[in-house]
Amino acid sequence: MKVLVVYDSVFGNTEKIAQAIGGALAAGNDAATLRVNDVKLEQLKGINLLIIGSPTRGFRPTEGITNFLQSIPGNSLNGIPVAAFDTRLKADESSFLTRLVLKGGYAAKTIANLLVKNGGNLVTPPEGFFVKDREGPLKEGELERAAAWAKKTAALVS
Repeated sequence: MKVLVVYDSVFGNTEKIAQAIGGALAAGNDAATLRVNDVKLEQLKGINLLIIGSPTRGFRPTEGITNFLQSIPGNSLNGIPVAAFDTRLKADESSFLTRLVLKGGYAAKTIANLLVKNGGNLVTPPEGFFVKDREGPLKEGELERAAAWAKKTAALVS
């Protein structure tokens, strides 16, 4: 199976999650994990699974991920299995943050919506991985959870 994991990262946490996802999928697959600035639209041809992730910045993905998703020609992801993830603060840790998140949301949902808008077949609900503070680090066990999520996602495609 040909898998492409595309990510953007601000403080390095989303990159670590993306690498864990790509690493979990490397065995037995043709898997590439690339920062969004290094991806060419031609690399979307012939893939069997596209996973895109971003940190949540102002309740949405980074500008790089948004621009990349908007640059994909309409319906060019027709039938391609897709999945989305983000890194985020846990909303239940602050009632103010909880209210903001309920109103604004997280990046993964926006990514998933844009992937589907381009014809992608969302194979699993958008996933969030947690950081301890605005700049991280990741919460304990998140890299392992990301690897498990990747394997589960790939199994849904097989």
